[in-house]
Amino acid sequence: MARVLPSSLTPHICILPSQDLEELLLSSALPSLHHILQSFSPLPQVTTRTTALTTVPHASFALRFSDLTEIEAACREDEEQRATRTIDWIGDRISKRCAKWVDDFEKMNDRDVARTPWWDELRRCAEGDHIPARDEGWNHPMSIILAVSTTAPNPLQAITALHSRTLDFPSWVDVTHLIYTLIIHPKNSPLSDEEAGALFNAVKKQYGLHTYLLSLELPSPPPPPVSIPALVPRLPPPSVSNGSADTVRPDLKTAQTVPLNTLRMSEQDIQQTARFAREFVIMNLVPWMEKCVIEWNETYSSSRRLPSRLFSSTRRLFGTSSATPVHSSTPSLHARSNTHTTLQSSVSGSTIPPPSQQRRLAEFATILGDFKLAVAVWESLRKEGKGGSDILPLLISPSPAVQLHVSHALNTIYSQNAELHSHAQLRALLYAVRWESTLAIGDFLSDTLEGERWLVWAAGNAEEPPAALLLAHAALLSVRKNAKRRAALWYFFAANRLEKCGIKPLTMYFLRRAHELSLSRPEKLLSPSFWMSENKQPSDFAGFDAVMSGIEHPLGRLLYTTGDAPGAVRHFLGLLRWSSASSSPLAQLSSHTADLTKDPSNSDKVFLEDFQVAISHLKSISGEQARLEDVKLPLRFVVPSQTCVRLARDSVEGEQSEWETREEIWSSFWKHRGKEKLERSGNAAVEEAFRVDITLRNPLDTEVTLANPTVIVELSSGDAAWIRDNITIETAEDTILYANESRTISIAIKASKPASLVITGVAYDFLGLLPTVESLARRGRRLQDTPQQRQTITYAPEEHLKVDVEEASQELAVAFVDDGPLVLAEGEYKRMKLWMSNAGSRDIGEVWVVPGVEDQIWIEPLDGGEGLDTRLAWKTWQSDNKIVPPTPHSIPLAEKLVTSGSTEVTIVLHAGSKRKQDLSLLFIYREAQGSPFHCTRVTRSYEVVQCLQISTASHPSHSPDHSFSLSLDLTNILSSSNMEINQVLTISASWSCSPLAELWPEPLRPSQSARISFGATSTGDCTSVNAVSAFVSRKLSNVLHGQVVAPDDPPPLELLCGHVSQTFAYETFVAHFIMNARRIAVSRSLAQLHPRIPTSSHPSIFPLYNPLSVDFVVFWNIPSEQRSGHVLVSDITLGARHAALREVLEGVESAKVKRSMYAETQREKVEMLQAIRDSEWNAEMNPIVVIVQDGLVIEHDFSKGVCLTPVEFTIRNHSLSHPSRFVLRLDHRQQSSSHHLPAPYCGRTTFRGLLEPLQTTSVLAQLCATCPGTYALSGWRLETEVGEPGTEDGSWHVRHRYEQRAAADDSSSIVVSDLS
Repeated sequence: MARVLPSSLTPHICILPSQDLEELLLSSALPSLHHILQSFSPLPQVTTRTTALTTVPHASFALRFSDLTEIEAACREDEEQRATRTIDWIGDRISKRCAKWVDDFEKMNDRDVARTPWWDELRRCAEGDHIPARDEGWNHPMSIILAVSTTAPNPLQAITALHSRTLDFPSWVDVTHLIYTLIIHPKNSPLSDEEAGALFNAVKKQYGLHTYLLSLELPSPPPPPVSIPALVPRLPPPSVSNGSADTVRPDLKTAQTVPLNTLRMSEQDIQQTARFAREFVIMNLVPWMEKCVIEWNETYSSSRRLPSRLFSSTRRLFGTSSATPVHSSTPSLHARSNTHTTLQSSVSGSTIPPPSQQRRLAEFATILGDFKLAVAVWESLRKEGKGGSDILPLLISPSPAVQLHVSHALNTIYSQNAELHSHAQLRALLYAVRWESTLAIGDFLSDTLEGERWLVWAAGNAEEPPAALLLAHAALLSVRKNAKRRAALWYFFAANRLEKCGIKPLTMYFLRRAHELSLSRPEKLLSPSFWMSENKQPSDFAGFDAVMSGIEHPLGRLLYTTGDAPGAVRHFLGLLRWSSASSSPLAQLSSHTADLTKDPSNSDKVFLEDFQVAISHLKSISGEQARLEDVKLPLRFVVPSQTCVRLARDSVEGEQSEWETREEIWSSFWKHRGKEKLERSGNAAVEEAFRVDITLRNPLDTEVTLANPTVIVELSSGDAAWIRDNITIETAEDTILYANESRTISIAIKASKPASLVITGVAYDFLGLLPTVESLARRGRRLQDTPQQRQTITYAPEEHLKVDVEEASQELAVAFVDDGPLVLAEGEYKRMKLWMSNAGSRDIGEVWVVPGVEDQIWIEPLDGGEGLDTRLAWKTWQSDNKIVPPTPHSIPLAEKLVTSGSTEVTIVLHAGSKRKQDLSLLFIYREAQGSPFHCTRVTRSYEVVQCLQISTASHPSHSPDHSFSLSLDLTNILSSSNMEINQVLTISASWSCSPLAELWPEPLRPSQSARISFGATSTGDCTSVNAVSAFVSRKLSNVLHGQVVAPDDPPPLELLCGHVSQTFAYETFVAHFIMNARRIAVSRSLAQLHPRIPTSSHPSIFPLYNPLSVDFVVFWNIPSEQRSGHVLVSDITLGARHAALREVLEGVESAKVKRSMYAETQREKVEMLQAIRDSEWNAEMNPIVVIVQDGLVIEHDFSKGVCLTPVEFTIRNHSLSHPSRFVLRLDHRQQSSSHHLPAPYCGRTTFRGLLEPLQTTSVLAQLCATCPGTYALSGWRLETEVGEPGTEDGSWHVRHRYEQRAAADDSSSIVVSDLS
C-alpha cells in the first residue's frame, strides 16, 4: 500500500472550458468545471505500476483541478509579490476566524489531543497553493483538459479552436503534459445522442484517443443541493488595475472561484462524472505517467552507466565499430495528442529553464508510488544541490538521517546572511505542512525525528502569522510529548509574533496556554531532605520563574487593551513577585519591552507603570467602589525580623551589639561589688510615646512610594473600641524607597492607660492606590521534641510583637545640651555638658556611666576641675602594667534627683584616632543602695580630623653620654591655624630620655615642620626587663601547648617620665587619658597581630608596657580657637633583644604533633606560631655597635717621613642583659668607599675583647700614611658572639653569632695634609 501523499504533491490538472460550456454550467446553477471535478477527488482504490512492473495499490489518489486561464495569469505575477499576498491572505483568514475558534476550542475537554482549527486552516491554505513555481514542478500542469459542450453552434470548430490555442506560460513552466478532450453532452443539447457519438468519433480520429464523451442530465430546475467536501482555499487573484498585465480574463466569473460546499447535480450526473474522473485517471493519466517514467528512467539510467569512452576503447581494440548513442533531454512521444510541446508562447527576455527531466522523473515516480526509484533520483538530485531534501523525509524510514535532510532543506531556503523573503517563508511553511501531514504522528514525535523541532526551524525568525502558527503547533506537539516547559516557551514566541500582527484572540490564548504550562510542576521525585535543606514545602511551587514575567506582562497588556481592567490589574501586580534580580529572559523578547534589552533592570519600572495606569483606569470607571479586596500585593516590603519596639529611653543610633558590650562591661564591674541586677525593662510608660522601628526593603529595581504607612495595634483581650479611645497611632509621611533600598521608619504610639498591646501588622497604600496590610508575625521555632515533630516539619505558633504599657516609676532622661555637628582635632580635649532629669515617679540616688571600649572620657567633679595642677610634673609612675578593660564612671550627685528634678554634668572627651565615630554612653541608675539598676542610652556623633603629622626615628648614639639618639618630627597639617607645641613627655621603664634642645618658642604655622632630639640612656637595671620577658614567655608557651592560661597579672613597672618643659602645667585628667590611650593602642595592635589568640585572654598574656619601649606624648594648643590636647606616639622600642622566645618555639616545633582531621585547625596553629615568632617579644639584633672617630685632620711634614697617627674605634654593647665577645679585624681591602684612599694600618690589626651589658670599650689602631690625602676608615669587620648570662659553672655559652662590616654608604675618613 503506497503512502498517502499530501495534496500539494498530487497531479495538477488544468481545464480550459469553452464559452458555451461556461454558460451551460452557469444556467444549471453549477460552479466552474474545475470545481465540479475537484469534488470527486480523491479517487479510491487506484493501482499503479513501477518501472519493474510491480503493482502499487493506492487507497486514495488525489487530483488538483484548476482553471487554465487563472494559472496562466498567476504565472505572470512576480513570485515574491504573490508570496507576500499569500502570507497576508493567510493572516487575514486567521484573524477573521480565530475569535470563534478560540471560544469553541476552549470549551473542549481535552485541548491537547484534538487538532486545532487554526492549524487545519493554515495547512489547507498552504496545500491550496497551485501556482507553478520555478524551483519545483509539483504545481506544473500534468494534463490540460480541453472541455466543450454540444450546445455550441459548431462543437467541432470549438474543439479545434481550443486545440489551436497557444499556451501563455513562461519559459520555466514544463511543457510536458497530457492533452485531453472532454465533450459534455447535456440532455437539452441540440445534438442527438447519435450526432454526439459521431462528434466523439471524429474528435478521437483527429486528436487521439484521449477523448471522453460525458452525457449529463442537467435538469431544469436544478435538483436539491448535495453536500460535498469543502474545497481547499486558494489565493484570490490580484485586483484588476488599469494597464496591468497581472489581470485575469475579463469574462472570468470571479464569483465562481469561491469554494462551495454543495453541488446541485442529480444522482445520475454524479455517477457519470465520477465514472469520467476514474476513467481519466486509470485509462489515461496514470498510463501516460507510467510511460513517461519508463522513458525518463532509461535516460537517467544511461547517464549513470559506465562512461562510453571505455566501450569505445574496447571496440577500437577489438575491431568493433559502432556509433555512440545520444540521449536527448526531451522525451520522444509519438502521438501529438498525447503531449503539448510546441504551442507555447515565450516571455520576452526570459531565459529561466523549466524543471529538469530528472526532477520530473522523481516527482512522477513519487506520485505513482515507485518509491525505490524516487528515493534514488531524489538522492541524486540532493547530491547535485538541485533539491530533494524536502521530499526524502516523506519517503524513507525514520532514522537520524531524516533530521539531516530536514535541516538541509530549511538551511537552503534560509541563508544565514540573506534577507528573510516572503517566498522563502512560504516554501518553509509548505515543507513543514507536508512533513507534519504525511508522517505518522508516532514517527513524527519520536525521539529519533523530533518533528516538532522541524516546525520551529521552519518558522525561523519570521514574524508573520504562519510562522507563529508553526510555533504554536510545535508547542501543542510538545505538550503531547510532556515537554511542557519547552511548549510554554514556543507558545510565548508564537504569541509574541501574533501580537505584532494584531491577532489578539489567538495571542491571548497562546499566552494563557504558556502561563498554564509554566505553572505545571515537573514530575520529578526529590528526596525529602532536599525540601528540608531548602526550607520549603513540596507544594511551594509558583511556576517556572524564568519565564513567568515574560508571559504575564504581554498578557496583562492585552487584557487591558481588550477592556478587562480588573484582570490586567491582577496580572500587572502579579508580575512584581518576579523582581529584576531573577527576571524572566523572555521579558527582553517581548515587543512592548524592547527597550529592556538595553537595560533589563527597567522591567520593574515598566511593570509598575502599567499597574498604575490599569488601576487608575479601573478606579476611574468603577469609582472608589472598585473591587480590590482580592487584589493582593505579591511581595513584601516589611522585614518582620528587623522590626522592633524602641522606647523613649532607648537611643535611636548605635548597633545593638555595642550596647550589649557595654552591658557586659557593667556586669563584670558590678559582680564583685554587689548582687543587684540590671533590669532591662522593655515596658513603655503611660502617656509616653514609644516607637515601632519598621525596616522596609525594596526588592524592586525601581523606586516605589508607600503612602500613609502606619501600624495595626490590637489589645490582648481583643477590645477594638478600647484601642480607638485610648491609643494614638501616628501615620508617617509618604515613604519613597529607591531601587533595592533598605530604610527604617518609625511610627509613634502613645497609650493613655496601662495595657498589653500586640502590633500585628503594617498598613500602607502601595503607590497611593492599593491599600495593603503586611503581617509582622514571625514564624515560631522548629519543634523537635517528639518523634512526629522530627519526622514532619512542625513549627511553634507565630510570634507577635508585644508591648506592655505601665505606669512610669523610675526613669532617667539624659541628653546633650549642645547636640550640633562636632568636629574635633586628633587628641583634643572637648568638654561637653549633659542634662539629666528624673522623668519617673521615684527618686534617683546613684548614677553610673559606661563608655565604650575605645571611648576616652573623664567625669569632672562637682567642684569644677578646670584648674591646672602644676604639681603633676611626674618623675616616675607606678604602673600595674595590666591591660585593664574600661570601667564605669560614677557621676557625682549633690543630692538625690527627685521627680522632675534635674542636674547638669560635665564630661571631658579625648578625641582618639581620626575617623567618624559615635560616643555611645550607657547610663546606669537606681534609687538607693540595694535597689535594682535601670539603664538608658545616649549617643552623639562626631568626627576626628588629623592636625599633626608625627614621625619618630632612633639610632645608636655616637656620644658616650647616651646610648641612643631619638628624633621627633612634627608637621602642622592644618590649613589655616597656627599650632603651639607646649610640652613633650617621654615615658619608658628602662630608658631615661633627656631633650638635647629646648622647645622652640614660636608656633608652628600651616605646613611648617620642626624636630626635637632626645638622648636615651639606660637605667642599667634589667630586672624588670627579665621579669616581663619571662612572664610573656611562660604565657605564650601555655598558649602554644594548648594549656589553660591562668589569669595572672604581669609584673608591675616603674615608668620614668621626662619633661621637655619644666613649667608646663598638666590637666588633672591627663594621666587617665594617657593610660587609656596606651591601652587602646596595645589592644588594637594585639588584635591585629595575634588574631588566633582570643581577645579575652590578652590581659593575662601580654603586659601594658614593654620595658624597652619609649612613648612620646605631644601636648599642643591652638590659641586662635582655644583648643588644646595631646597625642600619644608609641612605636619605638630601644635596646638589643635576643629572641627571648626561641626556646619556647623550638620546644613547640620539636614536640610530638597531634594530628587533626581538620586542615583548618592545623593552619590556624601554624599562623599563630608564625605571629608569635614575628612579635616584638621574640625580636633579635646584634648588640655590638662600632663607632669610628671620624673627621680628624692631621697635619704632617712628609719630608721627614711617613705619618703615624692613632685611629680610635669605640665598641659598645647595647644589650641590657647579655655579655658579648668581639673580634675586630682591620683590612683596607674591605673598605666600602671607593672615593678615598685605603687606610694603611701598621702594627696590630686584630683586636679581641669581652663586653658586659651596656659596657663600652675603645681600641687604638696605628694608621701609616705615606702621602697626603683622605683615607677611608670603613675597612673593618666585626665578629660577635652573644653569650648566655649568669651560667652556673661560669662557662661561656654562645647564644647568637653575628658578623658585620661598615655600611655601604659609610663615609668615615681621616684627612692627612702635608706641611712641606
